[in-house]
Amino acid sequence: MRILIVAATTPEVAPIAAGLRRVADRGPRLEGYALRAHDVDILTTGIGMVATAAWCSRVLTLAPYDLALNLGVCGSFDPALEPGRVVHVVSDRNAELGAQDGEVFLAIEQLGLPGEYDCLNQTPPANAALARLPRVRGITVNTVHGNDGSIAETVRRFSPQVESMEGAAFMYACGIAGVAHAQVRAVSNVVERRNRAAWKLSEAVESLRLTAQDVLADI
Repeated sequence: MRILIVAATTPEVAPIAAGLRRVADRGPRLEGYALRAHDVDILTTGIGMVATAAWCSRVLTLAPYDLALNLGVCGSFDPALEPGRVVHVVSDRNAELGAQDGEVFLAIEQLGLPGEYDCLNQTPPANAALARLPRVRGITVNTVHGNDGSIAETVRRFSPQVESMEGAAFMYACGIAGVAHAQVRAVSNVVERRNRAAWKLSEAVESLRLTAQDVLADI
């Protein structure tokens, strides 16, 4: 099986890569590894949906993949999803796609424009470790939330449970390529006014590593 692991930053994926056998440098931002009889490529896209969409689209045209995994951290809107918890994002969308009309935000659907706005993973890979994770709704943003009013309005409009800066771009690219995929994220912080002191980034990365090991072991 050929597997593609996608992460935004090196710190998110380095602990996972450490458990694999490095084989080769496959090109810009892409490194090749081996896991048992599987080929595993790790793509580090950089932060944001534009970089993720562009690099994923490029790499997915270079080789046929049987499975793609997006591994990273996220913020949580859901009090039940505390920092350190790992989730499987099965629904995602670009929450900022739309237009302003004075003080009112019009979601893209309200503008009557054609297109596909929700990324739904209706047939995730059959994997025991993946199946044990909570399935959640996510949003993808260019600007992470840190304003009480904006947070409340986003929750009212979309009822998201988590947010990231890359997830929907990954899912959309995999959908176009027809590649089985899963977006797996560890909660690093509660979505609130910016409070880095309350973040548990190292705990989230460790939880992500352990979960990724379990998912890869079940392949």
